[in-house]
Amino acid sequence: MNTATSTSFFLFLFSSMLFLQSSHAAVSCSVVAMKAIPCVAFVTGKQPKPAPGCCSGLQQLAHGAVTVVDRRAICQCLESGVKAFPGVQDRLLSQIPSFCGIKIGFPVSLNTNCNKIN
Repeated sequence: MNTATSTSFFLFLFSSMLFLQSSHAAVSCSVVAMKAIPCVAFVTGKQPKPAPGCCSGLQQLAHGAVTVVDRRAICQCLESGVKAFPGVQDRLLSQIPSFCGIKIGFPVSLNTNCNKIN
């Protein structure tokens, strides 16, 4: 897939996950998608480190995840998107918090159970 196709596919996946959001969540899946798109090249192994837009977008999401409902909803949007996106490497996905200086309190993985996030 080329970059434009990847970006469009990623946006489609995230925007189609809106039903996962609780009405109390501060962030919609479409916003999560826009914040996470710059991370695609890194988590698929096409870039050696996350782009600045990746880190800033995910930092904004982390700061906006005030409640458990918010954190779980954002996690579910990301989880659904990355699992449906071919080429995402779990080892690269798990490196994003340290690369971006984000403390989220749970491991980032393709196997993260969003329902267990507090």
